[in-house]
Amino acid sequence: MSINTIIFDLDDTLLWDKQSIQTAFDKTCEYASTIHNVDPKQLEDAVRVEARKLYESYETYDYTVLIGINPFEGLWGTFDDPTEQFQKMKELIPQYRKDAWTNGLKALGIDDAALGSELGERFVEERKKSPYVYDDTYAVLDQLKEKYQLVLLTNGAPSLQNLKLQITPEIPPYFDHIIISGDFGKGKPDASIFEFVMEKAGITADEGIMVGDNLNTDILGSSRVGMRNVWINREERSANPENQPTYEVKSLTDFLNLVKTL
Repeated sequence: MSINTIIFDLDDTLLWDKQSIQTAFDKTCEYASTIHNVDPKQLEDAVRVEARKLYESYETYDYTVLIGINPFEGLWGTFDDPTEQFQKMKELIPQYRKDAWTNGLKALGIDDAALGSELGERFVEERKKSPYVYDDTYAVLDQLKEKYQLVLLTNGAPSLQNLKLQITPEIPPYFDHIIISGDFGKGKPDASIFEFVMEKAGITADEGIMVGDNLNTDILGSSRVGMRNVWINREERSANPENQPTYEVKSLTDFLNLVKTL
């Protein structure tokens, strides 16, 4: 059966989220180096370690794994979403931001809680100012929009994923449906969210194709419902023999060329 629906992941598929986070770290750590004699890269590395350690210690951690939220999203999200678990995160997050940066400074021998708090808030603002999008994202979506039903399927908290879309307002109009795991209650790779997408889009697995950068969420999840998928492997990472994509490409432009042959 021919494909009539293309399902896109958001982060690091259409949006270059890793670069946005990196830029926020770069600018925040460079600012810190004007206050104390600290190497920006060493501070970034320390904060990443401390953030992950804290994040995994909270009672909300299992929920974040279920929904698909990483520690660095926690460093700038508000999580003002309706579920009880998100509300617990909302309460934790301000202290988490402060402690991650304060502990990062301490790891480098700097005891300055006031600066840690300031850096935590500065990081939030720097991330909002850095909404990177891949060079070919809009050109590819322009060509696909007229020919296919487009669905956006993203893991994360609705408040945070919608904020990403607000600061890249060109993206939402391309999509017939936007589905966020935090609204649904489970994230990729759970088969149920892909079944929900198919129901919402009115398609069978044969009529859709999943496009994403993550083997463990996008590719595994779509495989579980028998849907073809495309792994966007920009960084030329090694494939997992136990989780093989239907197709592998290096860019969205390559995907556009591929889909013309299907």
